This record gives sequence, structure tokens and C-alpha cells, in this order.
Amino acid sequence: MNIIATFDKIEELIADLKEKSKKIAFTNGCFDILHRGHVEYLEKAKEKADILVLGLNSDASVRRLKGDKRPYVSENDRAFILSRLEAVDIVCIFSEDTPINLLYKVKPDYLIKGGDYQLDQIVGREFVESYGGKVVTIPVISGKSTTNLVERIKTSRNYD
Repeated sequence: MNIIATFDKIEELIADLKEKSKKIAFTNGCFDILHRGHVEYLEKAKEKADILVLGLNSDASVRRLKGDKRPYVSENDRAFILSRLEAVDIVCIFSEDTPINLLYKVKPDYLIKGGDYQLDQIVGREFVESYGGKVVTIPVISGKSTTNLVERIKTSRNYD
């Protein structure tokens, strides 16, 4: 599909897909500097359903979560790149620190997070399970993270 949906339009888009009996998976994150770990994670998430919706933290949200120097890549550029991945059907930027309000709109069949999260740490778990949805974790690939990548760049170039 490769759609960048606005927060206001996502509910209507999802309703249309559910009317067509499409199973919806949802994941979220900052996806600041896209790397192999992200792509493999998204491919595995897509295997769970017909449609993968990616909730993308806005620039302001990333700054609150990761610090003033982040994001390295703007929300519009991140959304554009992620929407072009084969595994990602819909990208929707959200401005809060958690995707809970977006989850209420999407009401996915599957809520998916990386295996570095314990089930009780996953925002929206209770909501998704309340209507019979499933919460799934996908193992992370060791050593593949934006933080590790940035540290490698800093040390190889002697940046402060």
C-alpha cells in the first residue's frame, strides 16, 4: 500500500481495510536511522497480518524520549523512507510519547514490539487483549541499533 496516513484519517482507512476482512498488525517506534535490525524486524512483523501499520514518533516525541540531539532524520523523511519498505503498508506519525491514542483508532489484531520489551511493558497491551487481539514480541538482532550505529560513527570520525 505504501501510505502515509494522517492521524485524522487513519481510523477511516483502517475501517475500510477491516471491512475487506484484512488482518491488521501494528508496531511503533522512532526508526531514526534506518538499519538492518529495523528492516528485519518490520519484515517479521508483516508476516503476522495482511496489513502492517507503523506508528512513527514525531520529531518532538523523539526529542522527549531520546534527548535534544535526536532525531537525526526528520519525521517526514523517516515516514517517506519507511512507507517505501515492502513490509510497511501504512505509516502514521503520532506526537505523544506513547502510541496509545493511535492504537485506539487502529484497534489492531496484532500489537507487535521488539523482544527487548517484557509483555507488561508494552503500551496498549491490555487494550488490545481486551477485544481478543494478540500481543507479539519479535527477537531483536544483537548489536543492530541506532545507538550502536551512532557510537560507531562518532568513534570512527572522532566526533564529540
